[in-house]
Amino acid sequence: MLYNKIKLPFRAFGKNYHGQQYRNCSSDKPKILITGGLGQLGMGTAKLLREKYGKENVILSDIVMPTQEVLDEGPFRYGDILDYKNIQEIIVSKRINWLIHFSALLSAVGERDVPLAIKVNIEGVHNVIELAKQYRIRIFIPSTIGAFGPETPRDPAPDVTVQRPNTIYGVAKVHAELLGGYYHKRYGLDYRSIRFPGVISHDIPPGGGTTDYACSIFTDALSSGHHHCYLKPDTRIPMIYIDDCIESLHTIMTAREDLLSLRTYNIQAMSFTPAELAAEILEYIPHFRITYGPDARQYIADSWPQRLDDERAKSDWGWKCSFGIKDLVRIMFQKHLRNDDIEQVRKILLEMEPRTILQ
Repeated sequence: MLYNKIKLPFRAFGKNYHGQQYRNCSSDKPKILITGGLGQLGMGTAKLLREKYGKENVILSDIVMPTQEVLDEGPFRYGDILDYKNIQEIIVSKRINWLIHFSALLSAVGERDVPLAIKVNIEGVHNVIELAKQYRIRIFIPSTIGAFGPETPRDPAPDVTVQRPNTIYGVAKVHAELLGGYYHKRYGLDYRSIRFPGVISHDIPPGGGTTDYACSIFTDALSSGHHHCYLKPDTRIPMIYIDDCIESLHTIMTAREDLLSLRTYNIQAMSFTPAELAAEILEYIPHFRITYGPDARQYIADSWPQRLDDERAKSDWGWKCSFGIKDLVRIMFQKHLRNDDIEQVRKILLEMEPRTILQ
């Protein structure tokens, strides 16, 4: 038949369709570009990677004005992921061989401006994947629990399953997963991805996601003693402390490619409800109160899994989490109060009056 006689430019055994070997990105000191670098994940990722590879080898980029502190900590470049030549210039001039692509509009923000979300979350992905292919770069694009939908098994959600998300953020993430997998098979692109749970951190403001309550509840507890939650008390969502999240990224980026049976993996750290998190906070702040008023984000949360099956990540590249809900609450209060002595933290929180702790 005719198709048996057509020779497609198909990648095989680590070569792209021009027959060129992909660059070895497992060197001791890769040159790393982080897009969307001033967001929740970018700053923490840069800190870890600079400790491991040197600050000059990790370049943050964003369209947001950096603070002087950011500039003092290491290289920063203006980087607009919708401007192909802008990102190309950084890659070429800095000889980048790892690209970590964080630029995105999150779930709740994306629903308010779908056309912009399509540009940033889909067109931006096209640009960085094509550049990664052209310059033979190892690329990481995070996925999310938002890539699942109501038809997905909820407890647990498998790595490979039905994905019919009901937000443009989730649709764009499924698109990125499939495009990255296609480029891997077609061109040999070294594409790697993890479906992150909701990420919790103390130092970067939430970026407009459905899981943001799990960050803001701590500042509310410390400032007013009251948090008004936009989800129902029994809404269970997978969550992860930012240190576990960043460590998982580094682990998969340094894993041998022949160990990866998938291009996109689930990871599971902890799953809890707003009521369960509030109960843990009450152990530290007895006067803390939480009230509930579900809004449009409840519809989004109800479509997500309650837990993720991460056995493949554990067996393929050694994923393991270090922080559960009790560790999370302890660390968040220690970080907010800048005190590593947990007994002192408990005493401070018990003795201080409501509405005075962060004032």
